[in-house]
Amino acid sequence: MAGLHETKTSFPKSLGFAPITLTNADTAQVSAIVDMQGLESVEWVIALGTLTDANATYAVVVSHGDAVDDVDAPTTITDTASAPDECLVGTEAAAGGTYADDLTVKSICYTPGYGAGKRYARLTLTPSGNDSGAFPVACIAIKKPYSVGA
Repeated sequence: MAGLHETKTSFPKSLGFAPITLTNADTAQVSAIVDMQGLESVEWVIALGTLTDANATYAVVVSHGDAVDDVDAPTTITDTASAPDECLVGTEAAAGGTYADDLTVKSICYTPGYGAGKRYARLTLTPSGNDSGAFPVACIAIKKPYSVGA
């Protein structure tokens, strides 16, 4: 049986959204669209830096759909809807948090995932209350292909 490190490193990865520091801004960060064809699931790893605004909170939403604006280079899921809980790996609520959460090891990295349903999926992280500080964040998508013979 492969160890966790071997398993995680063998899965294809892609940039969810590039590292950015939002300063005094509540701009939503939207991941690249993941084509779920041939995938069992995708897990987004959200890495937070040190939040400096005591009012800052952030929410995570996973959306999905079966149609995109451009199959070769999608930027929009044209029939987008919020993914229902039964399609998620973990919960959106657990992936969100507050400034206070940043002070714990748990909040350094959140991993919401999507495991079923539609052809395309993406993650949106929306900060709020970040009006007097920095909100550094990045996101990577780890894609789990279907197992051969599964």
